[in-house]
Amino acid sequence: MHKENNKEPLDGVKCIVNTCQYHLLGDQCGAHKIEIQPRNASTTEETDCATFRPQDSME
Repeated sequence: MHKENNKEPLDGVKCIVNTCQYHLLGDQCGAHKIEIQPRNASTTEETDCATFRPQDSME
């Protein structure tokens, strides 16, 4: 998969992970969609953004 950022940020999504290829100016997310996991998390610490891709990743 190659980098595919939206030109418009996802409405209502704030992301401060500036090492992600989807990070946009203003702490916004340019992914087409996001996936948060795992299913049965009960605390913030247990959650993970499965959409994250390092800036230099071409996965």
